[in-house]
Amino acid sequence: MSYTNGLDNPELYFQCKLYTGNGTAIGSGGLAVTLDGSEDMSPSLVWIKERNSSVNHQIYDSARGATYRMYPDGSYDEDQQTEGITAFNSNGFTIGNDANTNGSSDTYVAWCWKESATAGFDIDAYDGTGSARTEAHSLSAVPHLMIVKSRDGAYNWAVHHHKNTSTAEEEGIFLNLTNATDSSDVQWNDTAPTSSVFSLGTGNQTNRSGDSYIAYLWSEKQGFSKFGGYTGNGNADGPFIYTGFRPAMVIIKWVSGSNRWVISDNKRDIDNPVIGELNPDASTAEDTASTPFDFLSNGFKIRRTGDVFNNSGGTYIYMAWAEAPFVNSNGVPCNAR
Repeated sequence: MSYTNGLDNPELYFQCKLYTGNGTAIGSGGLAVTLDGSEDMSPSLVWIKERNSSVNHQIYDSARGATYRMYPDGSYDEDQQTEGITAFNSNGFTIGNDANTNGSSDTYVAWCWKESATAGFDIDAYDGTGSARTEAHSLSAVPHLMIVKSRDGAYNWAVHHHKNTSTAEEEGIFLNLTNATDSSDVQWNDTAPTSSVFSLGTGNQTNRSGDSYIAYLWSEKQGFSKFGGYTGNGNADGPFIYTGFRPAMVIIKWVSGSNRWVISDNKRDIDNPVIGELNPDASTAEDTASTPFDFLSNGFKIRRTGDVFNNSGGTYIYMAWAEAPFVNSNGVPCNAR
């Protein structure tokens, strides 16, 4: 099993970073957050969540430009925060004294991606027309995950996940809501994406006339990313999900019922079981009371019953990015945690 184009080292394209705020304003130098992976990585997308209290998630990206933020847990439009992320650096980012990202002594997690066709990640900014149409992307592969948000309107974050249902382009699911998937073709015009374009319907979430939009698109890359699904068994000895790598970050959603999204990662929990839970649909602080799953050398294992992770017969989707491939291009396997 071979992983080429630099994907032997996923840290070139995705890193998770924990840091503690110091409350320093940009005028006094701000806080330079340096990623601590084995490789330098200049992030294109940074998603930050304060861990110790109830504060909105924050998303910044290089396409919209530093200081412009959006909120994954809400339908709010984009705003500018000059004390938020003010620069994307060669190996991290700089923030001012915005309390959402740099409150004194507050703890944070930042999930950081580098835009690259090699890693199957593209950021696309476009303008809505109100008429069904296609929009070009730069992946040179079919997107398996698309997340789109209006920058100007208070509309939900539209998600296309290729394993949502057998006809995912006909369904609606939203990052900022707990709702189950429902039948709706207004986001994606009942048309699956291709290796060159994705389709937009007439819905306000993806294509309102006069609004500007941002789209984050991922295509699966062997040993680096996986966007799949599983069926719950309702047992504490839950399903094993094969990804082909040891996960760095996993996002899960029960799509056949209504309940919260869950994010876990390898930095907030360095050993199994993975217990640190944050929710893209809510501003709540980190929950460490549950034991949802284990991160393994080649996937993850569900260790909990219930609707959020493992309802018997329930349909789930997941999004996962790698810490290390199961076997690299030299045939060397990674270790379990």
